[in-house]
Order: sequence, then structure tokens, then C-alpha cells
Amino acid sequence: MPEEDFLGDAPPPTSPVLVAAAVVLEAGRFLVGRRPAEKRHGGRWEFPGGKVRPGETVSAALGRELHEELGVHVQTLERTLFETMDPGSPYLIRFVETRVRGTPSAREHSELAWCDANDLDRLDLAPADRRFVDALLGPDPLPPPE
Repeated sequence: MPEEDFLGDAPPPTSPVLVAAAVVLEAGRFLVGRRPAEKRHGGRWEFPGGKVRPGETVSAALGRELHEELGVHVQTLERTLFETMDPGSPYLIRFVETRVRGTPSAREHSELAWCDANDLDRLDLAPADRRFVDALLGPDPLPPPE
């Protein structure tokens, strides 16, 4: 009998599940969305994105996810800014500097916001997103998105 998780509905993953998060910065403000209440970390804010499917590139995943969630198109992907595990889950979140085309609308999130760095620091962020923002603004800050 295969090993099952505590809910008995699936075997544990053998490796982390990659999730791509888009760091969209325009005019000094970052795009974030509030997660729907019924989802993991419901009501908390996050950088938009989603799971990278098997055989899919990060670029393709962000293109698919941002179109589904926000109705925008990825124009370019720049550098990976940060990676961290989402505590208590198999998800490895990769934060990628992303440029988009179009006006974002909240198709998946309960609301969207454009926030400067100080606003981000005050939001109730999902744990991995909090780690990214802390690294971005901390004593040894990450190089800022361009």
C-alpha cells in the first residue's frame, strides 16, 4: 500500500512543486492580489502566479496563469529575484521579475492593488510572499526590480 498523507487522499510529493510568482512593478508600485477566502492562505495578499505544470517552463506557466488570473499577457520575464519554500507545503515559490501588457482585472483574486514598498510591508501577505518582501526591504536588501 503506498504511503499516504494525513488526509489519506494522496501520496506525499517526492520533490517540491514549483510555483512561479510574477513580480510586476510599474511606476514604483507592485501588483498584488488578495487570495479568495476559500483557498490556502485565504484573505492574504500575494504576488500573482501559479503552479508550473510538468514539462512546462516558468515562462509558459506565468503566461498561462497571468492570462487566467488577471487577463494580461506576459511581455517579458527578467530575472529570478528570490526563491523560498511555502511553510507547511510542498511548494517552492520562485519570484520572477515580470513585465505585462494589458490592464489587470481580478478574475481569480478577490481584489487587486498596486502598492509601493512601504504599503507591501504593511499588508497581511501569504508566508512565502512575506519572506520575499522582507528580503526585498531587509538590512541586506535584494537588488530592486528594474
